[in-house]
Amino acid sequence: MTNADSRVTIHMAASLDGYIARKDGSVDWLETADHFDGGEVMTPESVVEFLRTIDCYVMGSRTYETALDFEARGLGWAYGDKPTFVLTRRTLPRTRNTVEFHSGDLRRLVEERLKPAYRDIWFAGGGAVSGECLRLGLADELRYSILPVLIGDGIAFFERLDRDVPLHLLEVKAYQSGMLALRYEVRQSGADSP
Repeated sequence: MTNADSRVTIHMAASLDGYIARKDGSVDWLETADHFDGGEVMTPESVVEFLRTIDCYVMGSRTYETALDFEARGLGWAYGDKPTFVLTRRTLPRTRNTVEFHSGDLRRLVEERLKPAYRDIWFAGGGAVSGECLRLGLADELRYSILPVLIGDGIAFFERLDRDVPLHLLEVKAYQSGMLALRYEVRQSGADSP
């Protein structure tokens, strides 16, 4: 049975021109040197407090490999002790007990396994995974963190959308780092305007 209070959120950090990684999967451009005086400060405490609200993560294999690379370089594991479901058909290293690999039907995973067990389900990457989540009508919310950089080419935030996806803007925040955070409600086809 699905938890009526569960919420599926797609979140991604992307360049202003809509890329989540370079063609080779690198994300070296995530560290920017911009400064916006009028922006909010993102403190370590506020980040920790916010991350406590997330119950589990879902990601693609390339995002998982990027997270493993960050961890190997001493940058830590970004997903803490939260259950992390990696969508893949490949054999990948499992470095912690909280990671589970899944190669089956995404709708069944979300509706039959995740929604009954978790309230706040976060899709944390890749473009193909985010696109599939939207195509299947599984997402309730979209969070888009735009970094102050243009990279010109790369992997798109959403791959292979087969239709328009109407959104409703819920929140906009600008940070001192120059990042702009957008939060949208995903409207189901035929939804009325607010």
